[in-house]
Amino acid sequence: MAEIYLTRAGYNKLMAELEAQKSERLKIAKAIEEARLQGDISENAEYDAAKDAQAHNAVRISDLEMKLTSVRLIEDQDIPSDKVFIGAVVTLLDMDTDEKLQYMMVSPEESNYEENKISITSPIGKSLMGHGVGEDLSIKVPAGVLRYKIEKIERPS
Repeated sequence: MAEIYLTRAGYNKLMAELEAQKSERLKIAKAIEEARLQGDISENAEYDAAKDAQAHNAVRISDLEMKLTSVRLIEDQDIPSDKVFIGAVVTLLDMDTDEKLQYMMVSPEESNYEENKISITSPIGKSLMGHGVGEDLSIKVPAGVLRYKIEKIERPS
């Protein structure tokens, strides 16, 4: 598996999810045992549901463990702060609406639009990478062309 670049917060989030999934595994095992005690499991909906949950849980745990073995933490001291790179918080001015936007550049595994975390592989993310403060960009997206000016680049501490 290829390396997965994550911020410390992204890594901690995956670790917390893994621990939650492992905890859930114990609850599912208890639900399976309780369903077994109800008698004939061939027509037991609770048993079937618990077995399905167990399978999904096992797949998710395996997926998380595999991702975590491929993680490479982004260490800010090695990344220039005058250009947009992964881990940067970028303040943009939408040149058509005069609206200010702020995004954190993250790996696809960490992207979350509601948290203003955009993937470096998204159309906007790709277009911002390597550019500096004061630069004007026209970014082609499925909905048309976005025109932004980079106003600020920060590194969260």
